[in-house]
Amino acid sequence: MADILVYGSYGYTGRLVVEEATDRGLDVVVAGRDRNAVENQAIRRGCEERVFALDEPRLLDLALEEVEAVLNCAGPFAETAEPVVEGCLRTGTHYLDITGEIEVFERLAREGEQAEDAGITVLPGVGFDVVPTDCLAAHLAERLPDADRLALGFEASGGISPGTAKTAVRGLGEGGAVRRAGRIESVPIGDETRRIDFGRGERTAMAIPWGDVSTAYHTTGIGNVAVYTAVPSWAPPVVRVSRFLGSVAGAGPVRSLLDSLVDASVEGPDERERREGESYVWGEARRSEAPRSERQGRERGEVETADGDRAVSRLVTPETYRLTKLTAVEIAERVADGEAPTGFRTPAGAFGPDLILDIEGVERTDEPIENTADESPESSG
Repeated sequence: MADILVYGSYGYTGRLVVEEATDRGLDVVVAGRDRNAVENQAIRRGCEERVFALDEPRLLDLALEEVEAVLNCAGPFAETAEPVVEGCLRTGTHYLDITGEIEVFERLAREGEQAEDAGITVLPGVGFDVVPTDCLAAHLAERLPDADRLALGFEASGGISPGTAKTAVRGLGEGGAVRRAGRIESVPIGDETRRIDFGRGERTAMAIPWGDVSTAYHTTGIGNVAVYTAVPSWAPPVVRVSRFLGSVAGAGPVRSLLDSLVDASVEGPDERERREGESYVWGEARRSEAPRSERQGRERGEVETADGDRAVSRLVTPETYRLTKLTAVEIAERVADGEAPTGFRTPAGAFGPDLILDIEGVERTDEPIENTADESPESSG
């Protein structure tokens, strides 16, 4: 039985994952619906191949029965995740993907009980979306166990792949998202901003609908989550002014045109950019108020100072696509070896906050925990 089947193996990220997996000696099956692309890749990498579309459940099941795990690299995952997971439930195959789509995480979280019954792991988001931020969220939750607010952010280097660009096109007009009191809420993109020091000085950052709005809650239990990305200072007002274009750009005919433009013009970072680039990840956990026992102790004079109510940690990682291939293959290998718990899992939920430190080129730093009880709260722009 082979270790993993990579579906969408000939796409930009799929190719990187296959190269890394075969270089590490994993037994890989390459798969997708484009026969020429799959067969050519199989010859180049010395792999078995399977050709099928996801609306062919019989062929899907036959392919899944031959492997320990499938790593889905074919987006948009809102369209591809469900049929592959259904096949995994039928065949007892572990499921992984590289999605960053909130709706996919939430949908697959609801499959947790079925996955438990089938004895399989369902573990989406094994790339840059969301391994480093998920691990940082778990680390911060350990540093400040009573935290009830979590903010995460990143400053990424390099460009994006065609698949990521198409997913972004698909999301046009859908707005942003944050989690408040445990519930995911839609918010206008461009409204929530703040200044963040990702490790190289403060930058303007804007809240975006990143996957951790879903996964950080499942990993940590913290009910208030927002995720930010570094942007030029002029970006938030431009985004606010141009919102009305989103619904037009997200419409079917326009989206098809934009997809065609992506195919013609987006190639993704080249090898040098992947090798030399770095990304910066930031996280902040906050506690709104001290636990009741601590407050009562202070009132009685038994507790002189609080332990603190704000923790900040950072990561420096390889370029996003390089990190994705490294984390995806690391996790796939562990899952294929039977090291992951069954059911729905997040990366840090399966392997702990230090998973990211097992990846070459990753460094983590912590600021001392602060007591900001007497400070005025930070405002959002």
